[in-house]
Amino acid sequence: MQHLAEFFEQGGFFMYVNLVCSTITIAIIVERTIFFLGKGSVNAKAFLEQIRKLVAANNVDRAIKLCSATEAPVARVAKAGLTRLPKGEAAVTTAIEETLVDVTPELKKRIGSLWSLANIATLIGLLGTITGLIGAFAAVAKAAAADRSTILSAKISEAMNNTWLGLAIAVTCMIGHVFLNAASKKQQHELEAFSMKLENLLAETTSHATQARG
Repeated sequence: MQHLAEFFEQGGFFMYVNLVCSTITIAIIVERTIFFLGKGSVNAKAFLEQIRKLVAANNVDRAIKLCSATEAPVARVAKAGLTRLPKGEAAVTTAIEETLVDVTPELKKRIGSLWSLANIATLIGLLGTITGLIGAFAAVAKAAAADRSTILSAKISEAMNNTWLGLAIAVTCMIGHVFLNAASKKQQHELEAFSMKLENLLAETTSHATQARG
């Protein structure tokens, strides 16, 4: 911890600005990872099979309760379709499509901001680097001969520390973006496939119920 404190102290003001960027970056990556591994990690294929069995057994209420037990996007889409089932196929289709539009942005939320943070962190690091180099040249020009090497060393350390931190945050943002964006696209494809299959399943159920009444 002492080395870390010295590292930031040597880097000056812009190091602390980038520390804020790094905190935001880590918070976004952790929050999105928890979402994809926790709240949004329902197995769409297995979940649809559970709903299929419950609907086939004419146990729609239990299927709705199953959907209410989780806030996963697939569950929200399924619940919207199931609750509209008594109103007919058109109502079910509309409910599924509307909910799909509502939940899809949640899969992309805050991931795009990692690119912006990467650029911001790099530029803040560059500002710190330039500030350090300006101080280094000023030391050579104005400081007493006995103090020049000490001041020059300190200012070069300030410049390099800012460069390192800015690039480290930028790399972290880019790596996080790659993995989170891949997870987001994977879940989007699964959600779209799930919605289509659910729509077909409930359309068949509605059709059979209509024929039975007829």
